[in-house]
Formats: sequence, structure tokens, C-alpha cells
Amino acid sequence: MAKVTFLGLGVMGYPMAGHLAAKGHEVTVYNRTFAKAEAWVKEHGGTAAKTPKEAAEGAEFVMACVGNDDDLRAVCTGDDGAFAGMADGTVFVDHTTVSAAVTRELAEVAQDSGIAFVDAPVSGGQAGAENGQLVIMCGGTEAAYGRAEPVMESYAKLCKRLGESGAGQLCKSVNQICIAGLVQGLAEGLHFAQKAGLDGRDVVEVIGGGAAGSWQMVNRYETMLDDKFDFGFAVDWMRKDLAICLATAEETGASLPVTALVDQFYKDVQNMGGGRHDTSSLISRLRKLDG
Repeated sequence: MAKVTFLGLGVMGYPMAGHLAAKGHEVTVYNRTFAKAEAWVKEHGGTAAKTPKEAAEGAEFVMACVGNDDDLRAVCTGDDGAFAGMADGTVFVDHTTVSAAVTRELAEVAQDSGIAFVDAPVSGGQAGAENGQLVIMCGGTEAAYGRAEPVMESYAKLCKRLGESGAGQLCKSVNQICIAGLVQGLAEGLHFAQKAGLDGRDVVEVIGGGAAGSWQMVNRYETMLDDKFDFGFAVDWMRKDLAICLATAEETGASLPVTALVDQFYKDVQNMGGGRHDTSSLISRLRKLDG
């Protein structure tokens, strides 16, 4: 068992850190709102720290799951940042979805301080975090990944290294690109079925086991039909991720016409007041358009 620090106790980080404690790791937690860290300790044991540096001192592994590029820089760098408290040879594992650019930037800073850095964004949503069934896509050296993998397995159903620093984040962009088009297609299909007078549940029963089937269909069709959108990854966060995808596509010369279009559809959902709705709320936009 290892001494592990976890930075960021949001809807993903809170249960992920809980799985580490349940596996017997010695866990110290940090959260920007200290009361959340205290609540976690009351539930799981361990220690709460008031700064990332304090949290990271003495740790063998430091895991982070925060909001965006700027949040990650804030918890990593500066006098109170985690890097300032990490000893030579410690492994930093970033589960945040951020740009490959900031990953490479921070990996270089970490390397200069003798810290190993693994970018390790996750897929599986809140349910995956709570059930310890996340898919983790990783970048970094083979040595750093090899050390971190047994710790990440505390909350993973699959963990894979894709290449050097940034590879994990690039893979996460692929994941979000695929999801964006898929959810829009599912929204259009269910909306069409209802407008055509079909029972959406009957339709999914028939097509769900064929080529049209998907995780999104199985797990979201009922809530989409019922106009319930409080089940998972928020539209605000999806737009943050798609902005990373589109910016990277601009840099690499990759054409993403569907992704760009669906991003604007999500902007419409935000303007309808659905920024905190889950990503399946794309169907609400269609209902508003068609009355």
C-alpha cells in the first residue's frame, strides 16, 4: 500500500479518492473548499490538507482531478503548489481533462524537479467513478506509468498507456469527439420517433441490440424520453472539452465539422439554461425547435 495524495474532490475525485482509501492506501486529500476535504476525511479516514503543497509532502503518488488548464496549473505550481511539496521520484498523476499543451508544459516542469508525470484523463462519468469502473487513458514514460498503474487500478476497469506525455489527453479528445456526434444522433433518433408517433421505448428495444446500439442508448434513452437530465457529465464541462478538441484540431489540421456543429448545439442548450444538465439534454434543444 502507498501514501497517496488526492487533489480535487468534485463529483469524480471524491469517490475516486474513496476507492484509494478502501483499498488500504494512506490517503491525504486537498480541496479548494476545505470543508469538502473535512467531510471526505470524516467519511473515509485519512488526512485533510489546506494547500496542495502540504497535501503532497511525504506522498509517493499525487493524483489530481480538478477543473481545467488553469486549475491544474494552480494546484501544481507556485509556492503552495503540489510540485513544491513533492520529493524527487514522486509520481504525479493528472486525471483532469486538459489540453495536451498544458500537460506537456507541466510534465517538463515536473521532470526538472525530479517528478514523474502521467496524464491520465478518465471516461465513465460519475457512475464510473462511484463504482470504480473508469476507463483511464494515459501518457508518460513507461516507467512512470508502470508505477502508477497499480494505484489507478483502485478505481479503473481498464487502464492503458497510449504514448508519451500528452497522449492520454489526445485520446480523451477522441473520446469526446465520438460521444458528441453519437449523442446528437441518439437525440435526433428519439425525437424523430416521438414526432412520428412511435413509442420510444419500443423503438429502443428493437434497435438497441443492433448496429444502432450504444452505451448512451442503453443508459440514457429512458431519461431522454422523460426529459430528465441530471445524470452525469454536464454540458458546461462538455463544451470545455470540445473547445480543447477543436483547438487541437486547428493545430493539427484535422477537420471536425460534426464536432464543431454539436458544440454550437450545446451552446444553445446553455442559452436555454441547461448548462448543468447532462450531455443527453441535446434532445431538449430539438423539442424547443419543433414545439
